[in-house]
Amino acid sequence: MSVAFIKEESAETAAETLLPDRPVSPHPNLVTATGLKALELQLRQAREAYDATSTIEDVNERRRQAAGPLRDLRYFAERVRTAQLVSDPDSFDVVAFGSTVTFSRDDGRVQTYRVVGEDEADPKAGSISYVSPVARVLMGKSVGDLVSVGDQELEVLAIS
Repeated sequence: MSVAFIKEESAETAAETLLPDRPVSPHPNLVTATGLKALELQLRQAREAYDATSTIEDVNERRRQAAGPLRDLRYFAERVRTAQLVSDPDSFDVVAFGSTVTFSRDDGRVQTYRVVGEDEADPKAGSISYVSPVARVLMGKSVGDLVSVGDQELEVLAIS
């Protein structure tokens, strides 16, 4: 829409209100039950933040304030729409989506991560995305298996 038909101070002000979409991964949107609940919560929060901007009287300021929440609203609506809920694994024989795996590294570090969807991954909190390099080499492996990631060798110690 031309700036001439809307109440904007300038084309630059209009551009400030149209943020580009957040990038969406090309991988299937696999989620755990916890991950799906988190996505739904983030969608609700984005909707509330967007709705809260409707009380701003100045149209230019309202558009500026709504830009971020609107972008988040579009992103989380798409992620919830495309979510593929994956049940927790029935067996702990091999590393699978939803498994918690403990492994050792060449340098002696022992690490434990749960393999989850991309949006719920948080390595600092103990979860990694199923498309991460470490998770991809660990998927399908059993306790005692050795795998290589770059120049590191990992040994699977436990699966739960």
